[in-house]
Amino acid sequence: MIKALAVDIDGTLTDSRRRINCKAVEALRKLKIPVVLATGNTLCFARTAAKLIGLNIVIAENGGVVSFDDEHEVFGDKQKCIKALEVLKKHFEIHLLDFDLRKSEVCVKRTFDAEIAKKFIQGMGVKILDSGFAYHISDEMVGKGKALHFIAGKIGIDLKDFAVIGDSLNDLDMFEVAGIKIAVANAHIELKKRADVVTPSPDGDGVVEALKILNLL
Repeated sequence: MIKALAVDIDGTLTDSRRRINCKAVEALRKLKIPVVLATGNTLCFARTAAKLIGLNIVIAENGGVVSFDDEHEVFGDKQKCIKALEVLKKHFEIHLLDFDLRKSEVCVKRTFDAEIAKKFIQGMGVKILDSGFAYHISDEMVGKGKALHFIAGKIGIDLKDFAVIGDSLNDLDMFEVAGIKIAVANAHIELKKRADVVTPSPDGDGVVEALKILNLL
């Protein structure tokens, strides 16, 4: 029995043009279980999205920040990410995104080869995550899955009783810990391989389908 849900935002609740799916929002509002919004985006963005939907538990910055209502905890070390950024600047033209808003990581435009970039920062205690919308230079000690583990302990629900819905590689960390994993139709192939279910439809329409599959609607 599913007792809690975690759902990604970009590419899952929203489409490729970052338009939120109102049917998915309406469906989430009907749920009687705790719902966690899990995103690579900034805390202020995630909190705003949560309030619009009617939720109060947020994973932001790919697990680097967790928020309950108006309180938050930072788990990622942004200074490590900044040091890695300085190394990458020597090899690539870097375009920063939301630098001042991020508390635990550094986010940049997808203008270079991430696999090549990883070689330059190997051993620096960071990782590069591809959300499909940007590259995130994150503390290797954090992730959406670790953040979900923290939340599960705080609300007293076992991780095996969580279902997660996502679309991109930064959701893999949640897939590794949750009881049921669902990928929407537009998800990255690696996520689909790990999923228990792949929805027929993409993004928000897929979320509604997932909730019906889980017998939550």
